[in-house]
Amino acid sequence: MSLYRRPRSPYWHFDFWCGGHRFQASTKATNKREAKKVEDAEREKAERRVAQIKATRTSLKLQDVATRYWKEIGEHHKGSANTWHQLGKLITFFGPGKLLPDIADGDVAALVAWRRGHPGKAGRLLSVYAVNDTTEQLKKLFTRAKMWGVQLEREPTWKKHWLREPEERVRELVGDEAERIEAATRDDYLPFVRFARTTGMRLNECLLKWSEVDWSANQIRKRGKGGRLVTRPITSTIRRILWPLQGHHPEFVFTFIATRTRDDRIKGERYPVTYNGLKSHWRYLRKQAGISDFRWHDLRHDFGTKLLRETRNLKLVQRAMGHAKIATTARYAHVLDDDIAEGMEAVERSRTRSLNKLRNAS
Repeated sequence: MSLYRRPRSPYWHFDFWCGGHRFQASTKATNKREAKKVEDAEREKAERRVAQIKATRTSLKLQDVATRYWKEIGEHHKGSANTWHQLGKLITFFGPGKLLPDIADGDVAALVAWRRGHPGKAGRLLSVYAVNDTTEQLKKLFTRAKMWGVQLEREPTWKKHWLREPEERVRELVGDEAERIEAATRDDYLPFVRFARTTGMRLNECLLKWSEVDWSANQIRKRGKGGRLVTRPITSTIRRILWPLQGHHPEFVFTFIATRTRDDRIKGERYPVTYNGLKSHWRYLRKQAGISDFRWHDLRHDFGTKLLRETRNLKLVQRAMGHAKIATTARYAHVLDDDIAEGMEAVERSRTRSLNKLRNAS
Protein backbone atom coordinates (compact mmCIF):
# COMPACT_ATOMS: atom_id res chain seq x y z
CA MET A 1 0.00 0.00 0.00
CA SER A 2 1.49 3.32 -1.04
CA LEU A 3 -0.82 5.59 0.99
CA TYR A 4 -1.02 4.98 4.75
CA ARG A 5 -1.17 6.70 8.14
CA ARG A 6 0.32 5.41 11.38
CA PRO A 7 -1.95 5.25 14.48
CA ARG A 8 -2.45 8.62 16.21
CA SER A 9 -0.23 10.33 13.61
CA PRO A 10 -1.47 13.46 11.77
CA TYR A 11 0.70 12.61 8.76
CA TRP A 12 -0.21 10.60 5.67
CA HIS A 13 2.76 8.82 4.09
CA PHE A 14 3.42 7.83 0.47
CA ASP A 15 5.78 5.06 -0.49
CA PHE A 16 5.74 4.04 -4.14
CA TRP A 17 7.96 2.95 -7.00
CA CYS A 18 8.20 4.67 -10.37
CA GLY A 19 10.48 3.64 -13.22
CA GLY A 20 12.56 1.48 -10.92
CA HIS A 21 13.06 4.31 -8.39
CA ARG A 22 11.54 4.47 -4.93
CA PHE A 23 9.85 7.70 -3.83
CA GLN A 24 8.76 8.59 -0.30
CA ALA A 25 6.92 11.65 1.01
CA SER A 26 4.42 12.72 3.63
CA THR A 27 1.76 15.38 4.15
CA LYS A 28 -0.27 16.67 7.06
CA ALA A 29 -3.62 16.34 5.27
CA THR A 30 -6.94 16.46 7.18
CA ASN A 31 -8.42 13.45 5.38
CA LYS A 32 -7.62 10.67 2.95
CA ARG A 33 -9.06 12.53 -0.04
CA GLU A 34 -6.70 15.48 0.46
CA ALA A 35 -3.83 13.07 1.04
CA LYS A 36 -4.67 11.29 -2.21
CA LYS A 37 -4.48 14.59 -4.12
CA VAL A 38 -1.03 15.23 -2.69
CA GLU A 39 0.02 11.67 -3.53
CA ASP A 40 -1.16 12.10 -7.13
CA ALA A 41 0.84 15.31 -7.41
CA GLU A 42 3.89 13.54 -6.00
CA ARG A 43 3.45 10.68 -8.46
CA GLU A 44 3.24 13.14 -11.34
CA LYS A 45 6.40 14.88 -10.14
CA ALA A 46 8.11 11.49 -9.78
CA GLU A 47 7.15 10.52 -13.31
CA ARG A 48 8.65 13.77 -14.65
CA ARG A 49 11.83 13.14 -12.68
CA VAL A 50 12.12 9.57 -13.95
CA ALA A 51 11.58 10.83 -17.49
CA GLN A 52 14.40 13.30 -16.99
CA ILE A 53 16.71 10.59 -15.66
CA LYS A 54 15.95 8.42 -18.68
CA ALA A 55 16.43 11.32 -21.07
CA THR A 56 19.74 12.36 -19.57
CA ARG A 57 20.88 8.89 -18.53
CA THR A 58 22.18 10.31 -15.28
CA SER A 59 21.15 10.48 -11.65
CA LEU A 60 19.94 13.89 -10.52
CA LYS A 61 21.47 13.53 -7.06
CA LEU A 62 23.97 16.28 -6.38
CA GLN A 63 26.78 13.80 -5.73
CA ASP A 64 26.19 12.09 -9.08
CA VAL A 65 25.77 15.35 -11.00
CA ALA A 66 29.00 16.70 -9.48
CA THR A 67 30.84 13.47 -10.30
CA ARG A 68 29.73 13.52 -13.93
CA TYR A 69 30.57 17.23 -14.20
CA TRP A 70 34.04 16.54 -12.77
CA LYS A 71 34.76 13.70 -15.18
CA GLU A 72 33.50 15.61 -18.22
CA ILE A 73 35.12 19.01 -17.69
CA GLY A 74 36.03 19.78 -14.06
CA GLU A 75 39.23 17.75 -13.84
CA HIS A 76 40.43 19.36 -17.08
CA HIS A 77 40.12 22.92 -15.76
CA LYS A 78 43.36 24.81 -15.31
CA GLY A 79 42.15 25.54 -11.78
CA SER A 80 40.90 21.98 -11.23
CA ALA A 81 41.98 22.02 -7.57
CA ASN A 82 39.61 24.92 -6.89
CA THR A 83 36.81 23.22 -8.88
CA TRP A 84 37.21 20.12 -6.70
CA HIS A 85 37.21 22.30 -3.57
CA GLN A 86 34.00 24.12 -4.56
CA LEU A 87 32.20 20.88 -5.50
CA GLY A 88 33.10 19.55 -2.07
CA LYS A 89 31.61 22.63 -0.41
CA LEU A 90 28.34 22.16 -2.32
CA ILE A 91 28.05 18.49 -1.33
CA THR A 92 28.91 19.29 2.29
CA PHE A 93 26.17 21.91 2.47
CA PHE A 94 23.35 20.25 0.51
CA GLY A 95 24.22 16.62 1.16
CA PRO A 96 25.09 14.07 -1.54
CA GLY A 97 21.46 12.94 -1.98
CA LYS A 98 20.01 16.39 -2.65
CA LEU A 99 18.28 16.44 -6.04
CA LEU A 100 19.50 19.19 -8.33
CA PRO A 101 15.97 20.10 -9.56
CA ASP A 102 14.93 20.67 -5.92
CA ILE A 103 17.51 23.43 -5.38
CA ALA A 104 15.68 26.76 -5.54
CA ASP A 105 16.32 30.39 -4.58
CA GLY A 106 15.86 29.78 -0.86
CA ASP A 107 18.48 27.03 -0.93
CA VAL A 108 21.01 29.22 -2.73
CA ALA A 109 20.40 32.09 -0.27
CA ALA A 110 21.10 29.68 2.60
CA LEU A 111 24.28 28.49 0.83
CA VAL A 112 25.53 32.07 0.47
CA ALA A 113 24.80 32.82 4.15
CA TRP A 114 26.64 29.62 5.16
CA ARG A 115 29.72 30.46 3.10
CA ARG A 116 29.83 34.06 4.37
CA GLY A 117 30.37 32.71 7.87
CA HIS A 118 33.49 30.76 6.91
CA PRO A 119 36.94 32.03 7.94
CA GLY A 120 39.22 33.47 5.29
CA LYS A 121 42.81 34.70 5.41
CA ALA A 122 44.45 36.47 8.36
CA GLY A 123 41.52 35.75 10.67
CA ARG A 124 39.04 37.62 8.47
CA LEU A 125 35.81 36.21 7.10
CA LEU A 126 35.78 34.67 3.65
CA SER A 127 35.99 37.26 0.86
CA VAL A 128 32.97 37.98 -1.33
CA TYR A 129 34.99 36.68 -4.28
CA ALA A 130 35.32 33.25 -2.63
CA VAL A 131 31.62 33.19 -1.68
CA ASN A 132 30.61 34.09 -5.24
CA ASP A 133 32.97 31.40 -6.52
CA THR A 134 30.95 28.74 -4.69
CA THR A 135 27.68 30.10 -6.07
CA GLU A 136 29.21 30.22 -9.55
CA GLN A 137 30.17 26.55 -9.27
CA LEU A 138 26.57 25.60 -8.45
CA LYS A 139 25.38 27.62 -11.44
CA LYS A 140 27.83 25.69 -13.63
CA LEU A 141 26.26 22.41 -12.49
CA PHE A 142 22.84 23.73 -13.55
CA THR A 143 24.22 24.86 -16.92
CA ARG A 144 25.83 21.47 -17.53
CA ALA A 145 22.70 19.58 -16.46
CA LYS A 146 20.60 21.58 -18.93
CA MET A 147 23.06 20.58 -21.64
CA TRP A 148 22.33 16.96 -20.68
CA GLY A 149 18.62 17.63 -21.22
CA VAL A 150 17.50 18.09 -17.61
CA GLN A 151 14.43 20.32 -17.23
CA LEU A 152 15.03 22.62 -14.25
CA GLU A 153 11.72 24.28 -13.52
CA ARG A 154 12.87 25.83 -10.22
CA GLU A 155 16.29 27.07 -11.34
CA PRO A 156 17.36 29.93 -9.07
CA THR A 157 17.53 33.52 -10.29
CA TRP A 158 21.29 33.74 -10.04
CA LYS A 159 21.65 37.51 -10.22
CA LYS A 160 19.83 37.79 -6.89
CA HIS A 161 22.57 35.83 -5.14
CA TRP A 162 25.80 37.48 -6.32
CA LEU A 163 27.44 39.50 -3.58
CA ARG A 164 28.65 42.91 -4.65
CA GLU A 165 32.38 42.73 -5.27
CA PRO A 166 34.50 45.80 -4.48
CA GLU A 167 35.86 47.57 -7.53
CA GLU A 168 39.43 46.49 -8.17
CA ARG A 169 41.87 49.23 -7.35
CA VAL A 170 44.44 50.39 -9.91
CA ARG A 171 47.92 50.81 -8.44
CA GLU A 172 50.94 51.80 -10.49
CA LEU A 173 54.60 52.21 -9.66
CA VAL A 174 55.41 55.80 -8.71
CA GLY A 175 58.58 57.75 -7.98
CA ASP A 176 61.61 55.47 -7.73
CA GLU A 177 59.60 52.31 -6.90
CA ALA A 178 60.48 50.64 -10.23
CA GLU A 179 64.21 51.20 -9.64
CA ARG A 180 63.96 49.88 -6.08
CA ILE A 181 62.23 46.70 -7.32
CA GLU A 182 64.95 46.14 -9.92
CA ALA A 183 67.68 46.67 -7.33
CA ALA A 184 66.11 44.20 -4.90
CA THR A 185 65.45 41.46 -7.48
CA ARG A 186 67.82 38.51 -7.71
CA ASP A 187 69.68 38.34 -11.04
CA ASP A 188 68.07 35.01 -11.99
CA TYR A 189 64.55 36.37 -11.38
CA LEU A 190 65.22 39.76 -13.00
CA PRO A 191 64.32 38.68 -16.60
CA PHE A 192 60.95 37.38 -15.36
CA VAL A 193 60.14 40.63 -13.52
CA ARG A 194 61.21 42.75 -16.49
CA PHE A 195 59.16 40.61 -18.87
CA ALA A 196 56.03 41.02 -16.70
CA ARG A 197 56.50 44.79 -16.52
CA THR A 198 57.11 45.07 -20.27
CA THR A 199 54.21 42.89 -21.46
CA GLY A 200 51.50 43.38 -18.81
CA MET A 201 50.77 39.65 -18.97
CA ARG A 202 49.24 37.80 -16.02
CA LEU A 203 51.52 35.75 -13.78
CA ASN A 204 50.41 32.39 -15.22
CA GLU A 205 50.79 33.79 -18.73
CA CYS A 206 54.37 34.83 -17.99
CA LEU A 207 55.35 31.21 -17.25
CA LEU A 208 56.41 30.75 -20.85
CA LYS A 209 57.60 27.69 -22.71
CA TRP A 210 59.97 28.01 -25.66
CA SER A 211 57.30 26.44 -27.87
CA GLU A 212 55.21 29.56 -27.24
CA VAL A 213 57.95 31.91 -28.46
CA ASP A 214 57.95 32.17 -32.26
CA TRP A 215 61.11 33.98 -33.27
CA SER A 216 60.34 33.75 -37.02
CA ALA A 217 56.89 35.35 -36.64
CA ASN A 218 58.25 37.72 -34.00
CA GLN A 219 55.36 36.82 -31.71
CA ILE A 220 54.56 35.18 -28.36
CA ARG A 221 51.42 33.04 -28.30
CA LYS A 222 50.11 31.69 -24.99
CA ARG A 223 46.78 30.40 -23.68
CA GLY A 224 45.63 32.72 -20.92
CA LYS A 225 42.62 33.33 -18.70
CA GLY A 226 39.51 31.47 -19.83
CA GLY A 227 41.54 29.59 -22.45
CA ARG A 228 41.80 32.72 -24.61
CA LEU A 229 44.85 33.09 -26.83
CA VAL A 230 47.16 35.84 -25.58
CA THR A 231 49.62 37.25 -28.11
CA ARG A 232 52.46 39.74 -27.75
CA PRO A 233 54.80 41.06 -30.43
CA ILE A 234 58.44 40.43 -29.67
CA THR A 235 59.61 44.02 -29.44
CA SER A 236 63.28 44.94 -29.28
CA THR A 237 62.99 45.20 -25.48
CA ILE A 238 61.36 41.76 -25.16
CA ARG A 239 63.98 40.26 -27.48
CA ARG A 240 66.77 41.64 -25.26
CA ILE A 241 65.09 39.98 -22.26
CA LEU A 242 64.45 36.57 -23.83
CA TRP A 243 67.34 35.98 -26.22
CA PRO A 244 70.06 35.46 -23.55
CA LEU A 245 67.87 32.88 -21.76
CA GLN A 246 68.17 30.31 -24.54
CA GLY A 247 70.00 27.20 -23.41
CA HIS A 248 69.10 27.57 -19.73
CA HIS A 249 66.29 25.01 -19.98
CA PRO A 250 65.01 22.88 -22.89
CA GLU A 251 61.32 23.61 -22.23
CA PHE A 252 60.77 26.61 -19.96
CA VAL A 253 61.91 30.15 -20.71
CA PHE A 254 62.36 31.53 -17.19
CA THR A 255 64.48 29.70 -14.64
CA PHE A 256 66.11 30.34 -11.27
CA ILE A 257 69.28 29.00 -9.66
CA ALA A 258 68.74 26.87 -6.54
CA THR A 259 70.51 28.49 -3.57
CA ARG A 260 70.64 25.25 -1.57
CA THR A 261 70.19 21.52 -1.99
CA ARG A 262 66.72 20.38 -0.87
CA ASP A 263 63.34 19.18 -2.21
CA ASP A 264 64.99 17.30 -5.12
CA ARG A 265 66.91 20.42 -6.10
CA ILE A 266 70.67 20.73 -6.24
CA LYS A 267 72.42 23.95 -5.26
CA GLY A 268 73.66 25.85 -8.30
CA GLU A 269 71.39 24.06 -10.79
CA ARG A 270 68.67 25.84 -12.78
CA TYR A 271 64.97 25.02 -12.41
CA PRO A 272 61.81 26.50 -14.01
CA VAL A 273 60.22 29.47 -12.24
CA THR A 274 56.91 28.35 -10.72
CA TYR A 275 53.79 30.23 -9.65
CA ASN A 276 54.30 29.55 -5.94
CA GLY A 277 58.04 30.08 -6.11
CA LEU A 278 57.60 33.50 -7.71
CA LYS A 279 54.95 34.49 -5.15
CA SER A 280 57.35 33.59 -2.34
CA HIS A 281 60.22 35.53 -3.92
CA TRP A 282 57.93 38.50 -4.57
CA ARG A 283 57.10 38.84 -0.85
CA TYR A 284 60.82 38.88 -0.02
CA LEU A 285 61.63 41.25 -2.90
CA ARG A 286 58.91 43.73 -1.96
CA LYS A 287 60.12 43.80 1.63
CA GLN A 288 63.72 44.38 0.52
CA ALA A 289 62.60 47.20 -1.79
CA GLY A 290 60.61 48.84 0.99
CA ILE A 291 57.42 48.90 -1.08
CA SER A 292 54.04 48.26 0.54
CA ASP A 293 50.53 47.87 -0.82
CA PHE A 294 51.77 46.58 -4.15
CA ARG A 295 50.83 43.09 -5.37
CA TRP A 296 52.40 41.16 -8.23
CA HIS A 297 49.18 41.70 -10.24
CA ASP A 298 49.73 45.45 -9.86
CA LEU A 299 52.60 45.16 -12.35
CA ARG A 300 49.85 44.48 -14.88
CA HIS A 301 47.93 47.54 -13.71
CA ASP A 302 51.14 49.56 -13.97
CA PHE A 303 51.53 48.43 -17.60
CA GLY A 304 47.92 49.26 -18.52
CA THR A 305 48.01 52.65 -16.85
CA LYS A 306 51.25 53.74 -18.46
CA LEU A 307 50.23 52.40 -21.89
CA LEU A 308 47.01 54.41 -21.81
CA ARG A 309 48.85 57.52 -20.64
CA GLU A 310 51.22 57.24 -23.61
CA THR A 311 48.74 56.24 -26.33
CA ARG A 312 45.47 57.88 -25.14
CA ASN A 313 43.78 54.95 -26.91
CA LEU A 314 41.39 52.92 -24.73
CA LYS A 315 40.67 50.33 -27.45
CA LEU A 316 44.37 49.70 -28.01
CA VAL A 317 44.88 49.16 -24.27
CA GLN A 318 41.90 46.80 -24.20
CA ARG A 319 43.55 44.63 -26.88
CA ALA A 320 46.94 44.78 -25.18
CA MET A 321 45.46 43.75 -21.82
CA GLY A 322 43.27 41.03 -23.33
CA HIS A 323 40.10 42.40 -21.73
CA ALA A 324 36.88 40.89 -23.05
CA LYS A 325 34.95 44.08 -22.19
CA ILE A 326 35.93 47.71 -22.64
CA ALA A 327 34.33 48.42 -19.23
CA THR A 328 37.19 46.50 -17.60
CA THR A 329 39.76 48.67 -19.38
CA ALA A 330 37.87 51.80 -18.36
CA ARG A 331 39.33 51.36 -14.86
CA TYR A 332 42.47 52.99 -16.23
CA ALA A 333 40.61 55.97 -17.68
CA HIS A 334 41.58 58.15 -14.71
CA VAL A 335 44.94 58.70 -16.39
CA LEU A 336 43.12 60.73 -19.05
CA ASP A 337 42.09 63.33 -16.47
CA ASP A 338 44.79 65.63 -17.87
CA ASP A 339 43.02 65.50 -21.24
CA ILE A 340 39.71 66.34 -19.57
CA ALA A 341 41.31 69.23 -17.69
CA GLU A 342 42.87 70.52 -20.90
CA GLY A 343 39.53 70.27 -22.67
CA MET A 344 37.77 72.16 -19.88
CA GLU A 345 40.41 74.86 -20.04
CA ALA A 346 39.94 75.10 -23.82
CA VAL A 347 36.16 75.52 -23.38
CA GLU A 348 36.75 78.25 -20.81
CA ARG A 349 39.18 80.07 -23.13
CA SER A 350 36.62 79.89 -25.93
CA ARG A 351 33.92 81.38 -23.69
CA THR A 352 36.28 84.15 -22.59
CA ARG A 353 37.06 85.05 -26.22
CA SER A 354 33.33 85.16 -27.04
CA LEU A 355 32.62 87.46 -24.08
CA ASN A 356 35.48 89.73 -25.04
CA LYS A 357 34.14 90.00 -28.61
CA LEU A 358 30.69 90.95 -27.29
CA ARG A 359 32.17 93.57 -24.99
CA ASN A 360 34.28 95.07 -27.76
CA ALA A 361 31.29 95.13 -30.12
CA SER A 362 29.22 97.07 -27.58
